[in-house]
Amino acid sequence: MITIRPRRSALYMPGSNARAIEKAKTLAADVVIFDLEDAVAPDMKAQAREQVCAAVRAGGYGRRELVIRINAPETPWGEADLAAAVAAAPDAILVPKVSSAETLAAVGLGRLGATERTRIWAMIETPLAILQVEAIARAARDASTRLDCLVMGTNDLAKDTRARLLPGRAAMLPWLMTALAAARAHGIDILDGVYNSLSDADGFRAECEQGRDCGFDGKTLIHPDQIAAANAVFAPSAEEVDNARAIVALFEQPEHAGKGAVSHNGRMVERLHVEMARRVLALGEAIAARA
Repeated sequence: MITIRPRRSALYMPGSNARAIEKAKTLAADVVIFDLEDAVAPDMKAQAREQVCAAVRAGGYGRRELVIRINAPETPWGEADLAAAVAAAPDAILVPKVSSAETLAAVGLGRLGATERTRIWAMIETPLAILQVEAIARAARDASTRLDCLVMGTNDLAKDTRARLLPGRAAMLPWLMTALAAARAHGIDILDGVYNSLSDADGFRAECEQGRDCGFDGKTLIHPDQIAAANAVFAPSAEEVDNARAIVALFEQPEHAGKGAVSHNGRMVERLHVEMARRVLALGEAIAARA
């Protein structure tokens, strides 16, 4: 049985905005990322930390996965953010600027007494992180790191590399696919970066489709208006679900019990396609359970 937690849409919400924190309870995002880092001015860091952690402790967000993005451990706010986030017990703590596996080892949730349900997510947003991404993802094999997901920080990558964020993301694709391969090699999820233009709905949907076709589990978002499109694109279509059911049923037929490949709708289907089909069905069921 495949267990999947849908992460089609992961919405950043500024931790300094109490109204946004409350509004997140009504939004259809699979994941809410309460941001203590980029979206919060230095003089608001302490207040944001307090109200985000209070909101997470209070709950009321239903099936939404709750994540707190802390400031980097080496910043003046990182240590306090981490301690407060651990005490709040979100589903995950998102660590920014992860450029080596050593950063994850140093976080030490177990040492800090974090509840077992709290996992670590890592931002991949520096040139060094791309060069080290396989080692970073491999840290997931050490249960003590609790690494569960990589999150692409494409804006920071563009800033540090001077690559232009143009339609189609030609300059970014090698880095995106390298990170995705690392995540898949070590059995963890990976989320695509944000899309900056709020007025370009067609461009946003196209980039969601590109991320889905590349293999990403979902997309990080900067505005609630982006949720519906991300949820639609990263969910299996009715046609995909029907096809997956047919493939699974085909190999369950007695006459195909010992076969490695059979013909289906004019295509050769192998047993690896059954595994893929079962994942499509599991994702569809997990999404339906959220409704």
